[in-house]
Amino acid sequence: MKKFLYTTVLILFASTLAAQKETAYSQKAAATFERHYNAGQYDSIFASFSPQMQEALPLSNTSQFLTNLKSQAGNILRREFIKYENGTVALYKTNFDKALLGLYISADSKGMINGMLVREFTEESKAPVLERNISRMILPFKGEWTVLWGGDTRELNYHVDYKQQKTAFDLVMTNEKSLSYKTTGQTNEDYYVFGQEIISPVAGEVVQVVDGIKDNVPGVMNPLYVPGNTVIIKTAHDEYLFFAHFKQSSIVVKPGQQVEQGQLLGLCGNSGNSSEPHLHFQIQNTEDMSQATAAKSFFEKIVVNGKLKTDYSPIKGERIRNQ
Repeated sequence: MKKFLYTTVLILFASTLAAQKETAYSQKAAATFERHYNAGQYDSIFASFSPQMQEALPLSNTSQFLTNLKSQAGNILRREFIKYENGTVALYKTNFDKALLGLYISADSKGMINGMLVREFTEESKAPVLERNISRMILPFKGEWTVLWGGDTRELNYHVDYKQQKTAFDLVMTNEKSLSYKTTGQTNEDYYVFGQEIISPVAGEVVQVVDGIKDNVPGVMNPLYVPGNTVIIKTAHDEYLFFAHFKQSSIVVKPGQQVEQGQLLGLCGNSGNSSEPHLHFQIQNTEDMSQATAAKSFFEKIVVNGKLKTDYSPIKGERIRNQ
């Protein structure tokens, strides 16, 4: 069976929900989606989208996505609420005619759909949680870069609210004025980091590659596949290194390939849910990011703001390079 990689929209505008009980908002949105989906009324599903969702996924895209889903999976037979992910996204274990899939829906206070994802349903990961990396790592790039987001608090790192990426880094290159671009920042080529080499911090096996996704115009994000062009590397210690937002068609490694520390993976780009060229990097305990728990990244010997540090995890604003 084909994998269902229909990541429709992961732009979520709903308020945070602490409980794991299905709310009336989610219930209404999911029931509306199921009823119109089974009836083939895709324009009615589009009408149930929030304004932001409609802008992110126009009617033609919505209809094409749902047509493809119907042809591969069929109608919805049964739907069971499982839990909320990231505080806002309701996960439904959904039996279609031809497949068991996970239907993720986010709804606002009016029951309007403002986030949606359909993918293969998997049970909770049994992989042990990693607190930090065991493998000795170098930074995944050459030259001096700047930590745009990184650290253990919300002020330092907006990723901390999500267990799947709570210790992630967003990394760019900046000039003496702390700007990431040369002139106006209106093109990808204007950004210092665009096209820079991304290298492997460790030796390991490439277990996943996604390539071919177009780079965004700066400021315009692609919600259809959030990570963009992606590489995942598995180490000998079952750590999964996740790299996102590569430049289109720049990845030079393949699944199953063994790579060495420092080996070229591809070039930094602006693909996926990215507003400007940058590298998103993190370690996680399993290959599947939706089921993963992120682990903290420590680098063996790096120069931070001109000073050598060992076994160090950098934070927002620091300029870093390999020794």
